[in-house]
Amino acid sequence: MDSVPAQTHQGFKEAGAASASHLTTTTSLPTKVESRTAVMEALEDIVYGSAAGIVGKYIEYPFDTVKVRLQSQPDHLPLRYTGPLDCFRQSIRADGFLGLYRGISAPLVGAALENSSLFFFERIGRSLLYSSGFVPRDSELSLSALWFTGGFSGAFTSLLLTPVELVKCKIQVPDEPGGGAGQRGRPLKPIPVIKEIFRHEGLRGFWHGQLGTLIREAGGCAAWFGSKETTSKWFRGRNERALLKRGGSQEEVLASRERALPLWQQAIAGASAGMSYNFLFFPADTVKSRMQTSPIGGGGGEGNGGGGGGKVGATMPKKSFGEEARALWKQAGIKGFYRGCGITVLRSAPSSAFIFMVYDGLKKYFPMA
Repeated sequence: MDSVPAQTHQGFKEAGAASASHLTTTTSLPTKVESRTAVMEALEDIVYGSAAGIVGKYIEYPFDTVKVRLQSQPDHLPLRYTGPLDCFRQSIRADGFLGLYRGISAPLVGAALENSSLFFFERIGRSLLYSSGFVPRDSELSLSALWFTGGFSGAFTSLLLTPVELVKCKIQVPDEPGGGAGQRGRPLKPIPVIKEIFRHEGLRGFWHGQLGTLIREAGGCAAWFGSKETTSKWFRGRNERALLKRGGSQEEVLASRERALPLWQQAIAGASAGMSYNFLFFPADTVKSRMQTSPIGGGGGEGNGGGGGGKVGATMPKKSFGEEARALWKQAGIKGFYRGCGITVLRSAPSSAFIFMVYDGLKKYFPMA
C-alpha cells in the first residue's frame, strides 16, 4: 500500500533517522538529544492537544447537549422531542441559550484530556510499529498502519474518558419530572455529581458505560486519524499533479511535500475525520449515553432510557451494554440507535477541522522540540 506523507507527524521519521545515526557513533550525546526530542514531542502532544480540544469543545458543546438529550429519551414514555430543532427550541425556551452549555466545565477538562491523550497515544502507537520492526525506521507509515495507530490511541483514551463522559451526561440530562423540558430542577454541578456517584456506586461506578466508550473510541479514532491522513494524502497527490501540469520540476514536487497543505484543505481533511468518527460508531455512543444517563444508584425501573440524571433511582440493577441495546431495539428498532446522528455529524465537521488546524498550527509555529 502507498505510504502517507503525514506532514503532521514528521517527528517520527526524524526520530528514526536520529536513532540510525546513534548506531554509527560511540558518544552518548545523540541519545540525550533524541531523548530530549521525544520528551518535547510528547509535551507538544499534551499541551497543544489540550488547547485544540478546548477550542473544539466550545464549538460543539451545544450540539452535544442536544444529541445526548435525543439519545437518552425513555423507552416507556412518548418521545419528548420530535427532532434536533424541537430539542433546541424546548431547551432554549426552558434554560436560555446558555443552558445548552450546562455542565461544560467537566467536558472542557475531558476535551483537553481526550485530545492530548489521543495525540499522545497515537504517537506511542507509531513508535511501537517502528521499534517492533513492523515498519522500517526510514520509511513512512502506510494508511492501514495509521488506521491501526488511531484505534490503538482510542482504546487507551477510552479508559480516561469514560468517567468524564459519565459526569457530563448526568449534568446534560438532569431529572425532568413529568417529562417536560421546562420542569427541570436546578442545574447540577460536577463536584456534587461526582460525590453522588462515588457514594452510591464506588470507584467502579465511574466506568459505567466503558464498553460503549471503548467501541466508539477505538473504532472512531481509527476512522478519525485514518480519514484525516487519507484525505490529506489525496489532496497532496492532487496538488502534485496540478504542479506537474503547470510545468513544475520534480524538485519542486519534492519541496511541496515538506510544506503544509493549504488551510482550506486542512479544514476539509479535519472535517472528514470528525464526520467519520461520529457516524461509523454512533450506535455504540447511543447505548453508552443511555447507560450513563440512568439514575444514580439504580436502573430506574422498567424501560429506563436515561430520564434521570442526578437523583437516586430504584434499586433495580443497572442494565449492561447488551441489555440496553436490546431494550432500545425493542422500542425503536434501528432508527433508535441513530437519534441525534445528523446533528452530531454536522457539528463534528467544524469542530474536528478546528482541532486539527489548531494542533497542526501550534506545532508548526511554536515547536517545542
